[in-house]
Amino acid sequence: MQTSQSFASRFLTMKRNNIKHGWKLAKQNRTCYLFLAPYAILFFTFSILPIATSIFYGFTYYNILEPARFIGLENYVNLILQDEVFLTAVKNTFVIAVITGPLGYILSFLFAWFINELPKWLRAVAVVVFYAPSIATTAFTVFSIIFRGDAYGYLNSLLIEFSLIDAPKLWLLDPNYMVTILIIVILWMSMGTGFLSFVAGFQGIDKSMYEAGYVDGVRNRWQELYHITLPSMKPMLLFGAVMSITAAFNVCDVPRALCGYPSTDYAARTIVTHLFDYGFSRFEMGYASAIATLLFLVMIVCKKAISSLLERVGT
Repeated sequence: MQTSQSFASRFLTMKRNNIKHGWKLAKQNRTCYLFLAPYAILFFTFSILPIATSIFYGFTYYNILEPARFIGLENYVNLILQDEVFLTAVKNTFVIAVITGPLGYILSFLFAWFINELPKWLRAVAVVVFYAPSIATTAFTVFSIIFRGDAYGYLNSLLIEFSLIDAPKLWLLDPNYMVTILIIVILWMSMGTGFLSFVAGFQGIDKSMYEAGYVDGVRNRWQELYHITLPSMKPMLLFGAVMSITAAFNVCDVPRALCGYPSTDYAARTIVTHLFDYGFSRFEMGYASAIATLLFLVMIVCKKAISSLLERVGT
């Protein structure tokens, strides 16, 4: 008994000493905290606070016009057990994410790797050419013309000319083709911020590391890539993975612009489109917050999984 009491007293004493030491260090470095304050305030206001607010409203019925009313897990139960459109959105989102996320990530890295071998002036042009589709709103117009549902659409015109089809197909209205077309368009627009981080990462690798690698036994470009390039780019690889996950799970503008809102039989419905519907069309903010919370948790899990995989690169 005395032993347990002495252990508890030592633990409390140690805890008090740690707290006092922490406050002492904070006072000594208060100037550093002042410099960090602007970023910390902005990060809390525009990142932490919205997430916490969304989690809170996910347990309420809130339609903007009336005060929020606590309803517990009702929103989540309805989402998982009763909302068939949400289940369709989950299926479409995961299909798109599983294909466009890893494939877009790999393509971004490979294109950045190839571009890194070009002369400086040509490299700058190539970066602009590959990055432009990710920010160009005209992409929706181009693909809507390509997949237009009459004989004047480029794809229909080409297939009719070669007698592969007899009549024009409604590519953007037929549930059988919508998800496939979305995947094509999203991949074409996938060279975004992650691609730029890879390009910058290649430029930041110390060239002497490659010379040391060849002295230590590296004999070809693939060994160079695995043993030198990838370990040197782990921060950029992780950043690119996070951006790829975010883009893959946040698909909303592409299906709304190409397949309509709502799409035929909700065939092009995604989680974010479903969230947009309930949040900004029906103003059921509690239900929309529950959708956002589930999506946030899934993205956190995926980020953790990819981080653990990247930790093994080059080891």
